[in-house]
Amino acid sequence: MSASQIQAKFSSLPRAASGPLECPYEGMAILHNSYFNKGPAFSEEERTTFKLHGLLPPNEQTLDEQVQRAYEQYSSHKDDLAKNTFMATVKAQDEVLYYKLLQTHLKEMFSVIYTPTEGDAIQNYSRLFRRPEGCFLNIRDQDRIEETLSSFDPGKDVDYIVVSDGEEILGIGDQGVGAILISVAKLVLTTLCAGIHPSRQLPVALDCGTNNEKLLKDKLYLGLKQPRVRGEEYDRFVERFVKAARKRFPKAYIHFEDFGRHNAKRILDRFRSHIPCFNDDIQGTGCVTLAAIMAALHISRVKLEDARVLIFGAGSAGIGVADRISDIIAIETHKSPSESRRHIWCLDKPGLLVKSLGDQLTPEQVPYAREDAEFREAEGRDLFSVVKEVKPHVLIGMSTKPNAFTENVVREMAQHVERPIIMPLSNPSRLHEAQPQDISDWTGGRALIATGSPFPPVERNGEKYEIAECNNSTAFPGIGLGVVLSRARLLSDKMLVAAVMALASRAPALEDPKRPILPDVEDVRGISVEVAKGVIKCAVREGLAQEEGIPASDQELEQWVRVQMWEAKYRPLVNVGGK
Repeated sequence: MSASQIQAKFSSLPRAASGPLECPYEGMAILHNSYFNKGPAFSEEERTTFKLHGLLPPNEQTLDEQVQRAYEQYSSHKDDLAKNTFMATVKAQDEVLYYKLLQTHLKEMFSVIYTPTEGDAIQNYSRLFRRPEGCFLNIRDQDRIEETLSSFDPGKDVDYIVVSDGEEILGIGDQGVGAILISVAKLVLTTLCAGIHPSRQLPVALDCGTNNEKLLKDKLYLGLKQPRVRGEEYDRFVERFVKAARKRFPKAYIHFEDFGRHNAKRILDRFRSHIPCFNDDIQGTGCVTLAAIMAALHISRVKLEDARVLIFGAGSAGIGVADRISDIIAIETHKSPSESRRHIWCLDKPGLLVKSLGDQLTPEQVPYAREDAEFREAEGRDLFSVVKEVKPHVLIGMSTKPNAFTENVVREMAQHVERPIIMPLSNPSRLHEAQPQDISDWTGGRALIATGSPFPPVERNGEKYEIAECNNSTAFPGIGLGVVLSRARLLSDKMLVAAVMALASRAPALEDPKRPILPDVEDVRGISVEVAKGVIKCAVREGLAQEEGIPASDQELEQWVRVQMWEAKYRPLVNVGGK
């Protein structure tokens, strides 16, 4: 069967992103609906059918012409925050135009619609506010959670929910009700990178108050003006939200985003054995980091079962990375979890995590705490001393301590391994543990490098070498797509490992040593297809997939996935009773 025949075979699927759309609006109502609005791209026939004559300029234009105009308007704004605000306006008017504009200029615009500029927009949320987007739930009004959720898209399915309580956002900390914008931004990336239908998404903010004094003193702040609620009342709020969301949207996959360090893993662990859910700060960061490590180990010819990994910064994200590494070692080498964790050393504020730290360790850190006897003196548990003792193959920075990977640390590591794998991942770039050019210089060009933000190529002997960026957008959208399309009951550790292996297999450095050890975000839709396929196949093998008719052959599965990915193109509209 040819690819076109396979595509036709799956064209009747509910999420198939081709063919006409049923539209219940006419006149000004359709122009004010971002999902159906086409602006001047409405055809003559549609202008008649939907009573648009006189409401639009007469010249019909293509989507590409609209993109050109919008890009010129975008470029006229002088700073990135103004560009971010402009893009939000486009999204509110015409979603197809918004996503087509992003796809056309992805490399340029990515940092504007996401980190770091989205962080500026979140910090200024109450001052830039124009119209609400998403679902706002507050801890003082818990009895209305079900009622509020029922007002969103009645009669329609929601596939993907992103929810945040705004406590630790993008390295800028507690932003209260501004959390809604990180939920919106993450959903934009799921559509842009993996074709999750924008009409089947729901961004949610859980407003529990804020400990940000600047917000509490701001007269224009739109959230609850009170300190953050914690303890039993907070847990009850999260629990009631999850139960209500599952009741109203039983097929939805729930993505937890930017929860506080003391809540993130605890909440994920509470629900992941019962519902399909995910935390990008923990699992997404872990997956993309592990994919880079797997590709780098292959290049450096170090076996997984021999690898020694040192993680500097053992918060939620750092322990998330440790968990993913431990998982894959256990799965691939058949070692027990405790044996797998022996490959990993973690350092945090007190230095190396050791058992004598007792209550200073978080519950998540405890499994990674080493015996004190392994490091005889407490003063020998700093980063340099541990590097000297452990001789790691992989050094990962998630500490937000700029320049922590000093020349001494890097040179010491490079003395003991042929191809040191060094990954300063703290964001934004000013918080990176080391600069890629320095790492390359200090290791004589031998280091395999990945960073948490984009960096220019490093130069060595007159040649340029590209630097991999551990961008979660190459992982979490594809994982979500796989879970949504398979209707997986849960997101298992093995499904995450399948996603890692799919992502690692796309590393450009496997073909060309001058290329990075992770694929570029510009290739992300194709990457998301491969990640989703890996997740779906694993869900089927584990008996977790609930969707019927998932193809067994690789060729058919790829078309089955692609047919259900939303694309930024105008589709014909059918009038189903104008409003």
